[in-house]
Amino acid sequence: MKKMSESRLRIVEIDPGRDQRWEELLTSLPGGLIYHHPLWLEVLEEAYKYRPLHLACEDADGNLLGILPLFHTQGLLSGHCFSSLPRTPVAGPLACNDRAMTQLTTAAIERVRTYDGASLQIKLLNNQLDGQVDGLIGTPWRETYQLALPERPDLLRFGNSRNHAQIKRAVKKAEKQGIVVCQAETENELRAWYDLYLDVMRRVVIPPRPFSFFQIAWQRLHARGLLRLLLAKQCSAGQTKTIAGLLLLMAGETVFYAFSGWRREDQDLRPNDALHWRAIHDACSEGFRYYDFGEVPTNNSGLSEFKSKWGTERKWLYRYYYPAPRESAIALLEGRNPIYQLAQSAWQRLPLKATVVLGEMAHRLF
Repeated sequence: MKKMSESRLRIVEIDPGRDQRWEELLTSLPGGLIYHHPLWLEVLEEAYKYRPLHLACEDADGNLLGILPLFHTQGLLSGHCFSSLPRTPVAGPLACNDRAMTQLTTAAIERVRTYDGASLQIKLLNNQLDGQVDGLIGTPWRETYQLALPERPDLLRFGNSRNHAQIKRAVKKAEKQGIVVCQAETENELRAWYDLYLDVMRRVVIPPRPFSFFQIAWQRLHARGLLRLLLAKQCSAGQTKTIAGLLLLMAGETVFYAFSGWRREDQDLRPNDALHWRAIHDACSEGFRYYDFGEVPTNNSGLSEFKSKWGTERKWLYRYYYPAPRESAIALLEGRNPIYQLAQSAWQRLPLKATVVLGEMAHRLF
């Protein structure tokens, strides 16, 4: 009977927040991520006003065999774009089998074809869509750094013994300097961290997200245990100051290090080592299997070295496009163009408030 049901598959548009089958499938498959979660999709929709077009593949009995989170966006420069997912590092189809995955991807392409000049972008942790759908072009995007977690925190080892010892010494140094790592509990703490985040975004020349995005994410995800903000605070002379923080997103088997905030002048105190040490140990204690440090832009050797020292495995992220993009378009997205390079030094001298305004403009353009 199951084979007969699966032989008659159909694609339907679905509301993940109202149809419990979405989350049930998500939690039943090992590849399910926080970025597939209905609440993350609600955050994107509310924060950026994207139009949802989430797809599901069901059999004749109404059982879901696959899902594809999808938003229809329209930027002033980018035009109509269907993305899985915008403002998100990875997403794409999640399915029980290749047939359901192929049908979901094909259905997304069919919807793209209804708009002149529209495009489809799918972001994946692997190249599983290679050769699955005619006209869909995949390309390696960037490398992400992922740490496989053991069953217990006492089994954690970061690289070889020398490397592990160096990280442990850095954490001890932070403790001796009065650094304490704790979980944020209030939106006021989120607000204080946001200023540190803006400072990082200015240095790395990336348009920052508006505070409203983080506020919405906090309100929807924090209480469900899907978002955690760890803060490094320095206690000295009876005063406490937040000097760094990292925001984690988590669901299924994986914790994602998603956003960070810190100032260069405080790095000798080693707050980031203390933060990740705590985050990784917490993730392991709570039964997660992976801690994802996230992607590294091309030619950022310093960031690559920091993420590598934890004993991570480098994996390629892939982006799939329909129709095939021009090379110039990919170069624009990756920052490999003269205009981007000329703007770098100017951006790094802007006031923080100006970067917020320009960041909101960039999100509307693209």
